[in-house]
Amino acid sequence: MAQSAFPTTEQIAASAFKLLAENPLFKVGQATIRGNVYRVFENAPPSLVGVFLQGATYGDKEFLYYEGETWTHARLWSQACRVANALSETLGVKKGDRVALAMRNYPEWCAAYMAIISLGAVAVPLNAWWKSEELKFAFSDCGARIAFVDDRRFEYIRPFKEELGLTLISVRASPECADFDYAGLVEKSHSSAAPEIDIEPDDDFAIYYTSGSTGNPKGVVLTHRGALSTLFSWSFIAMAIKDARGGVSLFGDDPGILLGIPLFHVTGSHAIFLLSWIAGRRVAIMYRWDPALAVELINRYRLTNFVGVPSQSFELIDAAGSTPMPSLVDIGSGGAKRPPDQVKRLKEKFSNANPSSGYGLTETNAAGSIISLADYQKRPDSTGRALPPVTDIKIVGENGDCATGEAGEVWIRSPANFRAYLNLPDDTARAITPDGWFRTGDVGRLDEEGFLYIVDRIKDLIIRGGENISCLEVEARAYQHDGVAQAIAFSVPDETLGERVGLVVYPKEGAGVEPQGLREFMARELAGFKLPERIWISPAPLPRLGTEKFDKQTIRRIALQNAPAWKA
Repeated sequence: MAQSAFPTTEQIAASAFKLLAENPLFKVGQATIRGNVYRVFENAPPSLVGVFLQGATYGDKEFLYYEGETWTHARLWSQACRVANALSETLGVKKGDRVALAMRNYPEWCAAYMAIISLGAVAVPLNAWWKSEELKFAFSDCGARIAFVDDRRFEYIRPFKEELGLTLISVRASPECADFDYAGLVEKSHSSAAPEIDIEPDDDFAIYYTSGSTGNPKGVVLTHRGALSTLFSWSFIAMAIKDARGGVSLFGDDPGILLGIPLFHVTGSHAIFLLSWIAGRRVAIMYRWDPALAVELINRYRLTNFVGVPSQSFELIDAAGSTPMPSLVDIGSGGAKRPPDQVKRLKEKFSNANPSSGYGLTETNAAGSIISLADYQKRPDSTGRALPPVTDIKIVGENGDCATGEAGEVWIRSPANFRAYLNLPDDTARAITPDGWFRTGDVGRLDEEGFLYIVDRIKDLIIRGGENISCLEVEARAYQHDGVAQAIAFSVPDETLGERVGLVVYPKEGAGVEPQGLREFMARELAGFKLPERIWISPAPLPRLGTEKFDKQTIRRIALQNAPAWKA
C-alpha cells in the first residue's frame, strides 16, 4: 500500500476526538489514585481479568505459534484457569501472594502469568538471563515462594532453593527438577472456569525488575489500572487509525506479530502478548532471538507486525537479504532509541511496511509517547507525542518547566504509572513527585508540536539492545577480582545495539590484570549481556572530582579516544 493511502495526522486526530465523544469504551473520566486526581478510562474493567475474558471470546481462533505447536485463545484461557485453580487448591495461593516466573518464552509463560493475575495474586516475571546471585536477590526481595521454572533456571535456583523455602513448578523440564510438574497441575485441576476473586483497580498485579543506578535491580510494583490504562490507550490509537481509514484496519483482517523479545519485559508482556490477546492478533513465539528464523516465521505465518529493540530491526534488514516479506506492514521499536538512519533504511528495505516507535518505561507500564507513519518519516529522531488520551509529558529543568526546545528531565503523569519501588521508599519518593509526576531520569526536549526527543540520560545506566545494565553492578563485580584497584563502567556507542558495556580498570600495585581473564572472572556471576565488551587498562590511578567521586565523563572520553586493550 502506498504511503499516500495512510491517513494524515489531522485525520487521525479527528477520528480520535470522534471516538472520545461517541465510543463509551474510551470515555474519559476522573479518579483519585494515591491522593492525586488523574484522567482515566471510566468504563475500563476493574482488573485485567476483564480483558482476559474479552480475549477468551475469540474461542478457537489461532493465537500462539511455538515450534510447530498452535494454541488457540480457548486452549490458552482454559489452561490459565486450570493453573489458577490448581495454584489455589493445591498450593494455597491467595490474593496478594507473589508468584515468580523464571523461564524463557513459552506458551506456558502466558498461561501461568494469566493464572497468577486471575487469582488476584502478584506475578513476578524474572529476567531469564540472570544467574544464581541475581535470582537469589530477586526472590529474597519480593518474597515469592512459588515459581514456575524451566530446566536452566532450576539449575541456577537449586543452590538456594531450600534456604529460601521455594516451591518450584517445572515447565517443559524433567518433573524431577521441581516439586510439581506444570502439565500434572493442569491435568489434576478440577475446573477450567475462571476464579471468582474481587480485584480492585489499584490492587497490585505484577512486580517487574529493572536495573537501577544503585547496583541491585529494583522491583517496580504495577497495578491493574496501570496496565489497563496502557492497553486501552494503545487500543484507542489503533481504532482511531482504523476509523481514519474508513473502517480498514492498518494490519488487515488477520493480524499477526513476532514475539522475538523476552516476556519478562513490559514490551513483550504488554505491547505484544496482552495487546494481541484482546485484539485477536496472532503471535509467533521465539525461544531466543534469531534474525534468520525471524524472517522465516514472518513469512510462514504471514505476520503483519514486528516489535523489537533497534538492534533487532537492524539485524532483520541483513537477515532478509533479497527475501521479500510482503505481509509485514509495521516495524515497531522500543526499549532504546532507534538511530535516525535506520528509519530510512527500514522504509527502503520494506516498502510495504512503516517503521514506528515509542517511548515508555517499566515504571509506566510501557506507556509514554508513540510515533508512526508520516510523522516518523519526517522526524526519525523523535519518539513521538504523549500517548493519548490519559498520558501527559513535560520537560523540567532546575528552574521548573522548560520552554519549548529546551532540554531537561522527562516527566510523565498517567494512571499507568507504577505504585512504588518494592522495599525502596526513598527511591520511590525521589521518583514520584507529590502531585503524581514520574521523574524518568531521561533528558529530552519537546518541539512546538509536542513531539518528544530523547537526548541523554541522567541515570547511570547502559542500555544494550533494550536491556538496562547498572554500571555500579558491573563495577562491583570487577572489584571482586584480586587484581583490580579501581573500575569504572560506562556506555560505548554502538550502531547495532545502541550501546555496549565498556570498562576501565586500574590494577592494584604489583598486580597484572589480563582483560580476557577479567571478563571470564566476571562471567561467573554476571548475566552475559552485562559483561564488558571493551576493556581498557589504565596506567595511572583514575581521575577524581573535587567530591572525590571518579570523574566518569573524563574517563569515558579518554577511553573512547584510545583503542581498548581487549574487545569482544
